[in-house]
Amino acid sequence: AYESQEIIAKQIGLVEENMVPAGYKATVPLQYSDLPQLEGRATVEMVFKKPDNAPFNVNGQNFPKAKLTMVIDGYTAPITGGNFVDLVQKGFYNNMKISRSDGFVVQTGNPEGEADGYVGTPSKSVGAGPHGERLIPNEIFLKGDKAPLYETTVEDEGRGGEATVLPFSSYGAMGWAREEYDVNSGSSQFFWLLFDSDLTPAGKNVLDGRYPCFGYVVDGSDFLTDIKEGDIIVSAKVTDGLDKLKQPSTS
Repeated sequence: AYESQEIIAKQIGLVEENMVPAGYKATVPLQYSDLPQLEGRATVEMVFKKPDNAPFNVNGQNFPKAKLTMVIDGYTAPITGGNFVDLVQKGFYNNMKISRSDGFVVQTGNPEGEADGYVGTPSKSVGAGPHGERLIPNEIFLKGDKAPLYETTVEDEGRGGEATVLPFSSYGAMGWAREEYDVNSGSSQFFWLLFDSDLTPAGKNVLDGRYPCFGYVVDGSDFLTDIKEGDIIVSAKVTDGLDKLKQPSTS
């Protein structure tokens, strides 16, 4: 089933790519120009290992390492996608541990130490977290809109139930983590959704319109069934689309 989802995701990605007008960029308010932005799509690969070097077991078959290939969508989540690709390129996720694996999501991005995210130069608009974390605004793109909404949710906008451009509708859909009651508390933690059509139906779950969906797994999603808390990201690298990353303005 996951393999079928991956094939469909790749096909949808190609179709969507062809539908995007040449030179299209999502409109981002100038106040966020001091944050990285992704002006298009990028591909990221992550390799995982277990701390005791035990194999990953997928459908009864053992693998020494797990590998995920992900497409990051800057057309619908330019700031979230840009922040992620920037951190991957910086090597931030290398040797990072999985902090949560509960059957609903697999989550990572919480570094060791006091900080709950990436410590770096904060944006003037969103500011820094309690331990110097670079924070990014919540970013939601609803169907029919011309640009994403920032620092808000569908409920805050009085638009509950409206569909997002990129919904949490596939196994391995990627979401940006934050504190439940603070829309601007995201920094570097993100999750892969272990999508179940009965438990998390697209457009009718607690994620769509509340948390940014910024990408999806296109290869290796089966490994998410056996990536557990404490497993380690050996490496994370941008394999395509790095030229789409726009670094913050220094002006």
